[in-house]
Amino acid sequence: MRTVFVSGASGFVGTAAVRELLRRGHLVHAAVRSRDLRLNDARVTCFRGNLDDTTLLDRALERCSAAIHLVGIIRENPGQGVTFHRMHVDFTRAVVDACVRRGVQRYVHMSALRSHGDSLSLYHQTKAAAEQIVEASPLSWTILRPSLIHGADGEFVQMLTRWAKGKAFPFFAMPYFGAGLLGRGPEHLVQPVSVDDVAWAIAEAIERPTTIGKRYDMGGAQRLSWREMYRTFSKALTGKVKRTLPVPTWYALLLTRILPAKLLPFDRGQVIMSQQDNVADMQPFEADFGRMPEGFADALGRYVEGLK
Repeated sequence: MRTVFVSGASGFVGTAAVRELLRRGHLVHAAVRSRDLRLNDARVTCFRGNLDDTTLLDRALERCSAAIHLVGIIRENPGQGVTFHRMHVDFTRAVVDACVRRGVQRYVHMSALRSHGDSLSLYHQTKAAAEQIVEASPLSWTILRPSLIHGADGEFVQMLTRWAKGKAFPFFAMPYFGAGLLGRGPEHLVQPVSVDDVAWAIAEAIERPTTIGKRYDMGGAQRLSWREMYRTFSKALTGKVKRTLPVPTWYALLLTRILPAKLLPFDRGQVIMSQQDNVADMQPFEADFGRMPEGFADALGRYVEGLK
């Protein structure tokens, strides 16, 4: 049994990770920003506040033998202080420094696939900067870099559900960003991985010393185009393949320049990221973890009934 610190514990991935840690018999010190976990378990102690609060971190890390840092965002909200640099870089530095200060040596960090400093998206740039902070630290770290994470409680799957059921704009189709003049150019691939597999890997990494000092790209067993993924989802949910609608990338990027951010359900970085293959070399992960994550269709089959 360990006492494990988890940041971002009330989020989509964080909640799944906490459940997996509890299943393995661990105690959890959960750092949450604005709401407690949706778990009624005496083995979880919540610490409410921001990760740039050193007092909060020192309290939350007390008696912990491992730390898991999961905080991340996909869109910024500068008006509320929610920026990529603060959430990815500053918070990572704060947690790493606190671990060093409190003597918590074992550290697992969730980054993102394709994160590098030369990326065109600020999201990936700041994720890469956070990785550099971790790698430069004296901690016994492991970095996981998942592709698109899906699950019943995730915002992505909830959005797909509304589209597939015709309950969200554009109602008659499921839109995706496409290359070329009309959005029908070469399609890019994504390798969706289930939140349960990500949570398992997070908890498993703590218990596998062979993962220390390594980064792992992580994806599911299937590589799909966005259009194929949407068709698979709609067929599983409704029994029918919903029409897909390519939105030209150039047009989407133009909208991000001329319209206020609050009027769009996406930002420039998300458009750019969609035009890159988001797939993983799974050989290192499979070799060290001894397991291959589920494919999209198989994982979807386990939770799709709850979406209907």
